[in-house]
Amino acid sequence: MEDGKKEMKINILYEDNHILVVEKPINILSQSDNTKDMDLLTLVKKYIKEKYQKPGNVYVGLIHRLDRPVGGIMVFAKTSKAASRLSKQVQEHKIKKYYLAIVNGIIKQEKGTFEDKIKRLANGNSVIRKDGKMARLDYEVLERNKKENMSLVKISLKTGRHHQIRVQFSNHQHPLCGDQRYGKEDKTQIALYAYRLEFIHPTTKQQMVFQILPPKTGYWTKFTVSNYVQ
Repeated sequence: MEDGKKEMKINILYEDNHILVVEKPINILSQSDNTKDMDLLTLVKKYIKEKYQKPGNVYVGLIHRLDRPVGGIMVFAKTSKAASRLSKQVQEHKIKKYYLAIVNGIIKQEKGTFEDKIKRLANGNSVIRKDGKMARLDYEVLERNKKENMSLVKISLKTGRHHQIRVQFSNHQHPLCGDQRYGKEDKTQIALYAYRLEFIHPTTKQQMVFQILPPKTGYWTKFTVSNYVQ
């Protein structure tokens, strides 16, 4: 690239005339912010512009986001009609998002549900507070590493609150490994990955399901993650 930044190749999981499903790299913004750092939305627009040699501005609809340090699957819309229909699915909780996380401590229950009220603060953090919005997630323990005192969990997000998974697990005494904001004094990469996404195709109405493994680095090497993602 002319500005000296390293060119980043996007991992495209699926593409047609209406949608684009990609893997968001770890530590890349979902969309631009005041840091002016590279973001996935800009990269996707650049990819479409170059691939199809489109003049002028390229339309790409941002349907949902992932926190900057979190990698995983995202869907973008290539038309305004697709964006509208996918956004409606988000509002109606028809887009299903599943995450893998490694948390501190051994969770004794095999599965459970967290229901808390989360309030987003002006400083960019979120907290559990009575005047917050209802946040709900289901979790299932996939594997326990007693030697390292960690648990590998699968999470089904039922609401989309700011930093929800990180805040709720921290509040329930199992902060995510590598969570520099809500966890322990841990300066490593956060062990949270959006590994599965399910939605209805905006035009064909076909059920779309995508899965991807987190990278085999850091905390992910402490578990046999591939056993749980088919």
